[in-house]
Amino acid sequence: MGGFSAPASMVPASMVPVLFQAACPECRARFELSAGALRLAIGASRRTTFYSFTCPECETAVRKPAGERIVELLMGGGVRTLRLHSTL
Repeated sequence: MGGFSAPASMVPASMVPVLFQAACPECRARFELSAGALRLAIGASRRTTFYSFTCPECETAVRKPAGERIVELLMGGGVRTLRLHSTL
């Protein structure tokens, strides 16, 4: 399996795939997910701000709270973001 693999310093940052480490609370599997496999929802409070993904091992839908630092990392890594708005 040959091919050219450019050193990271030669690849534009926008082309380098970002992988996030995650774990499933159901089956306890640990894995890496691409930005496209995650979703981030930003609500009005900590209780309504979370990220979600589907476990690649057991296919469980996982939802975890996201603090400020996690929000920064996920947004910076290109994770699709949904801003939740209050109807009040």
